[in-house]
Amino acid sequence: MRRLLVTGGAGFIGSNFIHHVLGHTDHHVTVLDKLTYAGNRASLAGLPENRITFVEGDIADGPLVDELFAAVNDVVHYAAESHNDNSLNDPRPFVDTNIIGTYTLLEAARKYDRRLHHISTDEVYGDLELDDPARFTESTPYNPSSPYSSTKAGSDLLVRAWVRSFGVRATISNCSNNYGPYQHVEKFIPRQITNVLRGIRPKLYGAGENVRDWIHADDHSSAVMTILDKGEMGETYLIGADGEKDNKTVVELILDLMGEARDAYDHVTDRAGHDMRYAIDSTKLRSTLGWSPTYRDFEAGLEATIQWYRDHEDWWAPAKDGVEAFYASKGQ
Repeated sequence: MRRLLVTGGAGFIGSNFIHHVLGHTDHHVTVLDKLTYAGNRASLAGLPENRITFVEGDIADGPLVDELFAAVNDVVHYAAESHNDNSLNDPRPFVDTNIIGTYTLLEAARKYDRRLHHISTDEVYGDLELDDPARFTESTPYNPSSPYSSTKAGSDLLVRAWVRSFGVRATISNCSNNYGPYQHVEKFIPRQITNVLRGIRPKLYGAGENVRDWIHADDHSSAVMTILDKGEMGETYLIGADGEKDNKTVVELILDLMGEARDAYDHVTDRAGHDMRYAIDSTKLRSTLGWSPTYRDFEAGLEATIQWYRDHEDWWAPAKDGVEAFYASKGQ
């Protein structure tokens, strides 16, 4: 039986990964999560208790990390501060978790010779022009534009340095925007869905022309498992599902699928430094490791996501009022 340590496993994509692992393998998973506002033990409810161990703690806690690394085979590192708006309001937690936390994990991987997979984001590459046919590849230069993306870029570079300098067995993946179950209501898609469920008009930054490349969280999970099993040490793989959509289209599709008028939303002041377009070229992952996404139809995946939020108000309701109060204070 393979023993995995998953950092940030009570967060959105981390918890989806754990559901995927326990549903498709016989592995045992140890979860290390600090349980900040973005972590939720309820995201792991119903999983077999004999195959999951939960540890509340900080990835920057060296002695704790050492103890956990000594007891596992492989580590998948999801833990991160990840919300752009929050990074603009207070960058310090992003430095502490994304930089210092990743450094702590790398030192443990070096000490115990553990295989590490580091989860990153396409936002490290900056953004593309709306009329640019190019997409991000593994050779695209880094050009982060926010405290969040710059600290993720820094963590990627630390991983590469520890691979080259110390022989740490590690891989990196940079993924496009995820959607699906268990995503915090501060994020774009669940915020709009839960607004409609609460009778609140959805909110759209600026003109809504910003483009994101959407991938369902379960497809992200299957890609990470593929890299963990087949990836070449030291390599970076971009994960994407050809899901480019501008934010206006996404809001209007949510309204359509929820039986509301397509124009039943409000425009709000755009976010500072808002990247225009992300687009992933996942050719390397598909051609060298044989991965492909299951959710090729964004509308079908979005409809399933809407239904999940309809069915799980008990999961998202406790955070909703606080999120909307925060945004209201900023006129968003």
